[in-house]
Amino acid sequence: MTYIAKPKLRHPGLPTNKLGFTHRDYEGSISTLCAGCGHDSISSAIIQACFELDLEPHRLAKLSGIGCSSKTPDYFLGQSHGFNCVHGRMPSVLTGANLANRDLIYMGVSGDGDSASIGLGQFVHCVRRGVNMVYITENNGVYGLTKGQFSATADKGSKSKAGGTNKDSPIDLVGLALMAGASFVARSFSGDKTQLVPLIMAAISHPGPAFIDVISPCVAFNNHAGSTKAYDFVRAHNEAVNRLDFVDTKAPITVEYAPGTTEVVTLHDGSILRLAKLHAEYNPHDRVGALAYMQGREAAGELVTGLIYIDREAGDLHASMNTVAAPLNRLSEKELCPGGKALEAINAGYR
Repeated sequence: MTYIAKPKLRHPGLPTNKLGFTHRDYEGSISTLCAGCGHDSISSAIIQACFELDLEPHRLAKLSGIGCSSKTPDYFLGQSHGFNCVHGRMPSVLTGANLANRDLIYMGVSGDGDSASIGLGQFVHCVRRGVNMVYITENNGVYGLTKGQFSATADKGSKSKAGGTNKDSPIDLVGLALMAGASFVARSFSGDKTQLVPLIMAAISHPGPAFIDVISPCVAFNNHAGSTKAYDFVRAHNEAVNRLDFVDTKAPITVEYAPGTTEVVTLHDGSILRLAKLHAEYNPHDRVGALAYMQGREAAGELVTGLIYIDREAGDLHASMNTVAAPLNRLSEKELCPGGKALEAINAGYR
């Protein structure tokens, strides 16, 4: 039924945000993914996050690579900018677009095959350079588009639908993001919208490389007994390090928390992320401690979700390169080509 267009008529009573937009204004085309796919839940969470943040859809640029996950940008924010790249090369295109126009909000959507295999080097360098972006991996542990082979994030010992056992060690994208220098690192579950939506909202407001790994079960090839990326397995082994509520300073949300259980994290733009801590000893500002905690819980057979790390003093690529504030396409020829004397002065500075 994917050939059927969404109806253009809308109920006049649909709720709107401060800009007058409804949820429908943040939707895209009808999904062609399998019914029950976790990726559709992630698209729904992105729509909800942008609606609650009162974002103008045209301010967001969404980029993707190849795979089931990389099809999903077509299913949300149909009025935003979009670019579908070749396999594994999305981070480089996103970096170039960000350098050319820093006024847009950049969201890269990828998968475990697109980011952990052919695009692994691209992913690491995009993060370490400090590109201001939201990078979401929709992680299901299989190549769903090519009939369910194990991906690089499949856990050792997990079983495929066909009965095979994975003998390779998995690549942990969260650990890589932490080691590469991401200033916002989180993991969530596509079936936990209560946790995922505020994480996406916080990542969008964060002024640096924000990475979210979302476990997203593949209902066609990886949602069976023996799979560590199945709905039942994730629900049974989910170890949430915090309970999340994003508070935008432009529109405060009143939330009641038990005394002594809340930690307030102030983001660079003044927005607030409130953490209702489930573990008093967990510190989301300690990069080394976050890595150690994740490895310890993994050894115990638990999957850590929530806000794993955030840097209070995050910067981005433009700050480190001292670029101009105006988008490059708005600069005149005189500004872009200041002449021979300016070039001589630049060259002299390197001698």
